Amino acid sequence: MSAHPDSIRSADLVIVAGAVTHQGLRRSTNEDAFLATAPVFVVADGMGGHDAGEVASALTVDTFRRMADSADGSPLTPAEVRTAFEEAQRAVDGLGRTGRRRAGTTVSGVAVAETDGVAYWLVFNLGDSRTYRLGATALEQISVDHSVVQELVDGGELDRASAASHPDRNVITRALGAGGVFRPDYWLLPMEAGDRILVCSDGVSGELDDPAIARVLREEADPQAAAARLVHEGILRGGRDNLTAVVVDAFDRTRLGADRDHDGEDTIPRGPVAAGGRS
Repeated sequence: MSAHPDSIRSADLVIVAGAVTHQGLRRSTNEDAFLATAPVFVVADGMGGHDAGEVASALTVDTFRRMADSADGSPLTPAEVRTAFEEAQRAVDGLGRTGRRRAGTTVSGVAVAETDGVAYWLVFNLGDSRTYRLGATALEQISVDHSVVQELVDGGELDRASAASHPDRNVITRALGAGGVFRPDYWLLPMEAGDRILVCSDGVSGELDDPAIARVLREEADPQAAAARLVHEGILRGGRDNLTAVVVDAFDRTRLGADRDHDGEDTIPRGPVAAGGRS
């Protein structure tokens, strides 16, 4: 796999991230959980209406957090991410049945990986939370929803405009736990200077279409401000579900001196290299 001319060497990578979560306007609890600690960024959405969904998402995020802590900021390998998924699956399966339904969660996110000294995004997904990349020219949804509606779209039976209001739009076909199919998808993408990654629960993507998401990501330079505005605008549009947004920016430290505005000030947002937590 050849790297892009704007690819970042792992040794020169600077990551800045921000994250916000909110229970929304119609839910009494927040079943979303997130991790925003380099080198891994994750959103887990506990299965709505399922018993212990909040516990399932928290257990999953805790598993990925242990992997991040062990990495101590170093790039991760695909094998390490797969192992974290398998450990999370066992932990959630261990919850068993506490009522009519088993606990479960979606998982979407990105890890910093490395090939021949070049930094890569290792995107992973299970369910209908999403991971997007905003590059120099366009917003691209990297992950593919594991949902009944996505299967209808892929089969040509439904267009994307109709998918947003389809009655089965919240029915997923793969999940971690809940008796769902455990088969995560993975993508490995060369990291480019100026990349912005968004990982979000369907509470955000269900309220904001791609143009609205792209507009916010372009207008808010600081990743924490971008995450907060995405969640806020999702609430203004109805806030029908829990909402979580994690925004991750990648910079090349060798080029930071050139990234200045007309007043000579750095245009790169100040802030922590990593911030994480859950509600």
